[in-house]
Order: sequence, then structure tokens, then C-alpha cells
Amino acid sequence: MKLIPFSKMSAGGNDFIIIDNRQNILESQRAKECAQKVCRRKLSIGADGLILIEDSKKADFKWRFFNADGSEAEMCGNGGRCVARLANIKGIASHTLTFETLAGIIKAEVMGDRVKLQLPLPFNLTYNLKLDLDGKCYLVDTITVGVPHVVMFVEDLNNCQVVKLGKMIRFSEYFKPAGTNVNFVSIKNGSTIAIRTYERGVEDETLACGTGAVASALIAHEKREVKSPVLVLTQGGEVLIVHFTKENQTLKEIFLEGSANLVYEGELYPETL
Repeated sequence: MKLIPFSKMSAGGNDFIIIDNRQNILESQRAKECAQKVCRRKLSIGADGLILIEDSKKADFKWRFFNADGSEAEMCGNGGRCVARLANIKGIASHTLTFETLAGIIKAEVMGDRVKLQLPLPFNLTYNLKLDLDGKCYLVDTITVGVPHVVMFVEDLNNCQVVKLGKMIRFSEYFKPAGTNVNFVSIKNGSTIAIRTYERGVEDETLACGTGAVASALIAHEKREVKSPVLVLTQGGEVLIVHFTKENQTLKEIFLEGSANLVYEGELYPETL
């Protein structure tokens, strides 16, 4: 019976199943189906995503990231922090490392249980986009930080209909066919924001979203003059820190910092898959 070792990690309220797949213990063509099965809560391990660590000729290692629905994503901030720390724990990479993603080469620094992760430079910035949904007009901003995000500023974050409105925006005609993540943001002060996020691929609100925290912090800086480093209060209770610099009106040196915790390790039985 071939068992598959795995690690369960958590960061900022997101949880991930990570498999060291450098020996191809999980065949590539089975990865999507595996993610769909093992990420199911109450029926399997349960997680927001599955991460495979693979060999790379360009970096310390390569990752493949799969959402809980089996879709493969370019980038995930909290997942990136988890895989960086695990790679350091397992001796796959040192405390300063790089890994290959569909969004490019990502740099990270592991500092004990905290990880500072560099994000790709943003693009596809659109401000004050008007979306007509269900008979109402919503004003949003869009930005891609490895993956696409919508940012909407709201006054009452606690009573915001995150799932209902997030789903409408995520599946709206404007963002087809890929869809988008949707962040609802409240400004607390000149260096602090609070967010709630509807995540594409999970198709629900999650306790946190790393790239969503970065996207929200950058838009809050551009539109509301929030200063770096930005403290991002997540629904899961953790405070993420977003660092960035700006040169000639261009955002640069973008980092996401926070804790990444190894929760437990185990082995997957074939019947799980």
C-alpha cells in the first residue's frame, strides 16, 4: 500500500495540505482530482488548497498550487509563506529562498515562525470601475498581484454581504472567463485596514487571503493614502503586514509578512484519493 506523506500548515487563517512531490509520488495528472478530494472538510483532511513541492532548474524548488475546487492558481500569498517555511524546516532550502510559480520566481525570508514573502509587481490596475449587478451599480477597483483581485471599500465591514456580493462579482461578465477574488475593505487609520475576502476557487469567504491583503493595502495606499507598512486585520484575527516602496509613482518592493505554522503531519491512504 503506497502511502503519501503530507504536512498540514496554516497562515493567517488559510490552511493548506503540502506534499513534497520531488520524487513524483503523486502523478501530475492526478493533482487536480487529489486537491478536490483531500481538501473536502469533514470528508477528508480539509484545506483551502493543495501545494506540491517539485524540482526546479530556476529556483530552490517549484510549487504547484491547487484551490480546493481543483483549479490551479498562479499565486497565493499565505500558501507561499507556508511552503517557504516548510521548505526551510525540511532542509529543501535555506532561510532565504526562491521558488518557481506560474506568476514568476518568488523570493522569501524565513524568520522563525514568521515569513516575509515578496509578491509580483501589480498590473491591471483599474480605478472606479462601475459594475451593474442585480439592478445596482457598484464602484470597485481592480488589481492583479499574482492573481486578480477586486477591492471594494465599505463603511460597515461586519454587516457586509461578503458571500452574496462576492459571488456576484466573481462570476460577473466583466471578469469572465477566469473570474476574480473579491475583497471588502474598511479603513481604520492611516496605516491600518480591515478586510474580508471572497476567494475564487474556494467559492466562499475565507478567514484570510494573502494576495487579497496585498491588493487591498496597495489600493488603499493609492486611493486613501494609507502608508507602508500597512497592518491588515483579517477575519481570522491575525494581523498581516504589507510592505512596499514607491518610486516615480510606481509601486515596488512589495512584501507580505506574517506567521506560518506547521500544524501536523501524516500519510494519505490510497482510499482517500
